[in-house]
Amino acid sequence: MRCALSIAGSDSVGGAGIQADVKAMGSLGVHACTVITAVTAQNTQAVERIYPMPIDMIQDQMNAVLRDTDIKAIKTGMLYSPEIVELIADILEDHDMPLIIDPVMIAGVGDSLATSDLARSIKKDLMPLCELITPNKYEAEVLAKMKIDDENDAKLACELIGKEGSSVLLKGGHMSGRTVVDYLYLSSEFTKLERPRLERAGHGGGCTLSAYITAHMAKSMDIMNSVLRSRDLIQESIASMYVIGKGDKCVNPMIKMQDDTPKFHILDEVDAAADVLVNMIPASWVPAAGMNIAYSLPDPAGPEDIAAIDRRITFHNGNIRKNGKAKFGAAEHTSYLLLSVIKFDPEIRASMNLDYSEELMGVLEEVGFSIETLDRKRHKDDRLGEITANTIKNAKRVPDVFLDKGNGRNGMMIRLMGKTPAGLLEKLELVL
Repeated sequence: MRCALSIAGSDSVGGAGIQADVKAMGSLGVHACTVITAVTAQNTQAVERIYPMPIDMIQDQMNAVLRDTDIKAIKTGMLYSPEIVELIADILEDHDMPLIIDPVMIAGVGDSLATSDLARSIKKDLMPLCELITPNKYEAEVLAKMKIDDENDAKLACELIGKEGSSVLLKGGHMSGRTVVDYLYLSSEFTKLERPRLERAGHGGGCTLSAYITAHMAKSMDIMNSVLRSRDLIQESIASMYVIGKGDKCVNPMIKMQDDTPKFHILDEVDAAADVLVNMIPASWVPAAGMNIAYSLPDPAGPEDIAAIDRRITFHNGNIRKNGKAKFGAAEHTSYLLLSVIKFDPEIRASMNLDYSEELMGVLEEVGFSIETLDRKRHKDDRLGEITANTIKNAKRVPDVFLDKGNGRNGMMIRLMGKTPAGLLEKLELVL
């Protein structure tokens, strides 16, 4: 299962903070690990007391989780003090995964959740490490050091906050208007996200939204798609708020996205197979341009429904390396081969490329694998999908192995086919 990490405060009434994050991430099929920065005595009406965790305890929590668990994305919520921010930044400098900052400074009930200089420390120490920061209007005003009264102000604030390179989602819930307009500042461009204004967002709205985004990014979605899907989810969460006390209603973090479940499993299987692969095969099997393992959703619409390892698997400085995580759309060229194969046999949804050698081809034949040739040299272009379809049609089967003769620019390659990534590894074991 994919894991994400929430670094935030504990909410004793269970509607915000760590408790909201665990529920929101879990509803999207992501396991939430936690580092608690502070324990609060609060309810739906007020924050009555804050007890910041000792710095060494926060450090021990961070190290315990990161040492043992493959964290795919991290979010921060209530960090409370500059000392806590500095500690977290120091630890995360040595780790490479998406960081989403929810710059929590004031509770939904209006009470402060931060000491002085927290915003300065977030900007100085943590923002250089983050992919996305998600302030509301008041938090953006503090971070940008300006008032926000209209759209021009909102866009300027995003540019000021994101000037060091991070993306910004300025939430519009606290701004006036019949609709709620959020501003996503990504790659120096703005996207306006406009939704009908519901009743006032309740307890835990900001925490839940950033947790949804983090869960999606843990599943290898990019920032744009993570934000768009999460914005739709938080709209439903606000629409289905419920009462647990005498004050604010609680946002419902348990809205599910059932349609993402198959994608989640596909990514996990590709990642797991690649992790085994780098320790399994000899270096001579890795093509100079890199190898990959691809796996398709059932009934794929196109390359966007086929996952592979981003930046491939390569041999460098004496080591076979997995250079990225499983990601949909990461192997467009191989995807066209798989799309043609699936049209003929929907059960064959996985493919792996290996470097060509006469020795390896001989072993494949000895094992008894069926083999067909993709003769791209006879074609003026590089329509791998079309060539694959014609080869399958003529052979009246999908073979275990395609011998890809290349197209003049790329050399010969062996393409192993199977039902699943695990099935590909089983075939390799017969060869080794």
